[in-house]
Formats: sequence, structure tokens, C-alpha cells
Amino acid sequence: MRLYQLDSYATRFQARVERAWSDEKGHYAVLSETLFYPESGGQPADTGVLKGPFGEVRVLHAYEEEKAFGDVVHVLSAPIPEGVEVEGEIDWKRRFRHMQRHTAQHILSQALLRAGGYHTVAVSLDSPLCTLDLEEEVEEAKVRQAEALAAFAVYADYPVEAFWVSEEELAHYPLRRPPKVQGKVRLVKIGDFDLAACGGTHLKTSAQAGPIKVVKWERYKGGTRVYFLAGWEALEDYHAKHALLARLALAFSTSPLELEKPIKKLQEELYALKGENQALKEALVEALLPRALEEGVLLVPAPVLPELAKRLLSWSDKTFLLLAKEGRFALLGPERERVLAALKALGARGGGKEILQGALPPEKVAQALDPKLVS
Repeated sequence: MRLYQLDSYATRFQARVERAWSDEKGHYAVLSETLFYPESGGQPADTGVLKGPFGEVRVLHAYEEEKAFGDVVHVLSAPIPEGVEVEGEIDWKRRFRHMQRHTAQHILSQALLRAGGYHTVAVSLDSPLCTLDLEEEVEEAKVRQAEALAAFAVYADYPVEAFWVSEEELAHYPLRRPPKVQGKVRLVKIGDFDLAACGGTHLKTSAQAGPIKVVKWERYKGGTRVYFLAGWEALEDYHAKHALLARLALAFSTSPLELEKPIKKLQEELYALKGENQALKEALVEALLPRALEEGVLLVPAPVLPELAKRLLSWSDKTFLLLAKEGRFALLGPERERVLAALKALGARGGGKEILQGALPPEKVAQALDPKLVS
């Protein structure tokens, strides 16, 4: 029996170990009844502990042998014997967050259907940043309207109820989407706002799912993937972002909602400095080019080393070695492989094709500056 479908808020239960086995991948058990939700429908599995005459073992995961009606298999940290009585306890903090995500997803899916006629085809509740995939591409105004509708459903404090109906009775219920199972079907009703087939765990009221915040959306497989946060995790996200904005506002001596102005100014200054820096690098390359052509071996600032090497490529009849004091080098010309071998004897590493690049120990740079290396 799946006790979590009777009471999603229960945290402890007693049961008998009906089957237990181990293989090279781990240890497993099937119980006479369980509160552990098996991973299904985008909702992660519960974790927790089992206690018995064997001591205490962790429940690391749970999954269904057969969808909806098969046995729930508990993945354990250690083996346990068959036939013993056990007391199970789920990780409540994890369970409650999953319930917030799941009920929020039902609310948001209905809100998106009402606001834009958008149909949910898949969901993932594996992390605080949840996703739901829509069949259609969306309009921003419709998504924002759906977010407002979801907030309305939270504030309305609708009761959340679960009940079973036969397959024949389904036609009498206005479901948001057709069920994926046959036979007896479990329905989850959120006031008069949403009705959907679902075997997962849910909150007692819609208010406990709030706040629900759409974070972003993107095109996905011809439709749209919507990212959202809910409940405690939405509040934690708000707290982290507010703290970050507060620190940035303090650094820029402004208020959080005025940060765009100094950041834009900083960006403009950065772009201007990048332009100036590039112009200076080009001027320095031009200034160093005659010396490089004359000497063959030259100590140059590291930032201009690649550009100067490229300029020297057109002089294919001469070998050039450019070195930076930090140890970086660029080597080109007909004798480059011979010179590279000499540099490797000094501890250098590097390679390439037309331009050989690499580095040697900084203390060897002075020794490598000998013009005889390239002559």
C-alpha cells in the first residue's frame, strides 16, 4: 500500500519486509506498505531511514517496478533481512519541498492553460529551479498573466484534495489533460481552479505552495520550457538575490533599483578602455616590428606577443623568437623546429604549426635571448 497517497503529511510508518535482495549495484527491499514516494512523473523520490532489529539503514532512493500500480522498491545503504518488522521515517524537509514544487506546478500549468491556451507536456521537479515543458511557443504577456493567475490561486487558499475514480467515470471530470494510466485513476483537485490525474504528493492548500515565481523561459523542442521556483525555495532565491543587490548597491553608492545606471556607465567605460588598449597594442606592435626584423630575438610585453608574431609571418625566410619576461614565447620561420629543440633543452614546453607557442621557466628567459639561437 502506498501510504503517501492517503496522507502526504505523515512522516513515520510501520511495515514488514516482504522482499529483500542485493546485487552488484546495491541493496533493495519491498515493504508491505510505505510512505516513501518513488520517483515518478517528474517528482523526485523520498529519502529517509528504516529501523529494525538490524539497526538503522538509509533509504537512498525509491522507484516503481511497474508504473502506478507496481511494488515500490527501496534502495538501501545496507542489506536487511526479509520478514522483519521495520519502522520507516522519511526526510520531511525534502518531502515538503517536493510537495511545494508539485502543487505549484499544477497551479502554474493550469494558469498557463487559462492565460494562453498553453498545454503542459512534461515536468521536472528534480531541483529548486523546476521546469515545465509546453507544447506551444509563448508570448511574454501571456506568461506574466499566468504568473498573476498562479498568485491569485495561492492567495485564494484553495483546498487540495485527492480521490479515486474508475476509468468509466473519467468522462464526467473536466481534466486539464488526459491521464497516462488506465483502470482506477487518482485525481488531484485544487479548489475549482485545477483538476488533473496525479499519483504524487501534494499540499493541503494552495496557499502553502506560494510564492510561485516564473524565472525565465526558452524555446524547446518546438515549444517552450518554463523555469519556476515555489515555496521556501522561491523565498530563499529572493533572499539570495536581494542580498546580492544590496551588496552591489553599497559598492556603487546607490539603491538596488538604481543599479542599472552605474553598471551601464561602467560598461561604457570598459568598452572605451578596451578600444584604447587595442589601439595602444597595435601602436606598440608597429614600434617593435623594425627591431624584431633586425634582431630576430626580442624581449616583448606578453600582451603583444601573439600579434607581433602574426605580423612577422610574411617574412618567411627568417626565423624569429619573441619572448616575454614571464616565460611565454612565440617562434616562427624556417628554423623554428631547431630553435624549439634548443628551448626544450632549457625546460620549455610548447608546439604548433606556423607559429610555435609555449612557455619556459622565467629564470631561463635571459639565457634564451641569445641571438645565436636563431642564427
